[in-house]
Amino acid sequence: MDQPQYVVAHLRRALAEDPRTAELGVHVTIRGAVVVLDGEVTSADCKQQMETVVREQLPQAEIHNDVRVRTPIAPTGSEHLPT
Repeated sequence: MDQPQYVVAHLRRALAEDPRTAELGVHVTIRGAVVVLDGEVTSADCKQQMETVVREQLPQAEIHNDVRVRTPIAPTGSEHLPT
């Protein structure tokens, strides 16, 4: 594997530019020979696509996909502001 900081930059760029992910809010770190993905996305499909993009870039890498799926919900009720 190349220098970790270059690999991380390459993977971040791939995740940002790939139309399947177009993701800027996920953190990529290298721990030894393991690529770790961490952050939040809005669907399980997006989480899986992120791992796919990384695997295409580094086929031999071990990947820990710690990305959490968070489904956005609309607020219930209204906010009352003091006058």
